[in-house]
Amino acid sequence: MNPKLRIAAITDEYSHDLEKALEPMAEVGMQGAELRVVWGKNIMDLSDEELKRAKQMVTDKGMEVISIASPVLKCVLPNAPDVDARFQHDIFASKHTFEDQPRLSEHAFDVAEMMGAKIVRVFSYWRTVEPEKCFSAVVDALGGLAERAAKRGLIIGLENEHACNIATGAESAKALAAVKHESLKLVWDPANALCSGENPFPDGYRKLPVDRIVHVHTKDCHMEGHKPVWGPLGTRSVDWKGQVAALLADGYQGWLSLETHWPGPANDKFRASVICGWNLRGLASA
Repeated sequence: MNPKLRIAAITDEYSHDLEKALEPMAEVGMQGAELRVVWGKNIMDLSDEELKRAKQMVTDKGMEVISIASPVLKCVLPNAPDVDARFQHDIFASKHTFEDQPRLSEHAFDVAEMMGAKIVRVFSYWRTVEPEKCFSAVVDALGGLAERAAKRGLIIGLENEHACNIATGAESAKALAAVKHESLKLVWDPANALCSGENPFPDGYRKLPVDRIVHVHTKDCHMEGHKPVWGPLGTRSVDWKGQVAALLADGYQGWLSLETHWPGPANDKFRASVICGWNLRGLASA
């Protein structure tokens, strides 16, 4: 069966070697690629020549670059409560400070334009023990990013990330209500909401303004205390069948993008992504 929603992947979930990653993505029928780490470098650190080469490789496989998976606002917010030590901070070959954010975001816009991608993924600062006290700073930052992105025809995609201050569907809905700018939308990640203690579907999803979901990340896990245990997509605690059916019923027009996370059989992450890629195709075709 053909997917009813377009499918994609974050390429480094397969491999940092872009050529190696794109092959199984094309085989499963993916038409989109998210770039985060390529050839061992964060996308923000690639040279112009490397970016051009990466785009050409994606194009040659009949795909398009759909999102720049940037690390914007994945940093400590100054003068905020202590960072919540329960959560692992995934930095994906990139470590930037609060002071770096204006330069980093401007470069992310430049990279998105060069790659022909419309979405620049951002976060909401590392989660603190009192995330509500960071809300106004997060809103200010997101509003400013949306204003700047709009001038360049780009979309800011806020990802709900369990290690950041906006982690759940409920928190995402509150942030979107506070920043009504049309260039701020949500990268909805149900598994991240699960890691934050929320039942992502239907509870978290039903709190969201569906017309502001621009992109969906797909991965799966169950929780052991505060620790997520990742597994094959569609086999753990996220109701992916229900979530995909709801997205279709609600008129979602964006992508389902694989972010495997599962280490895989015998710690073979490439094999894990191949398995999850086919699982994603099945879910998108149901």
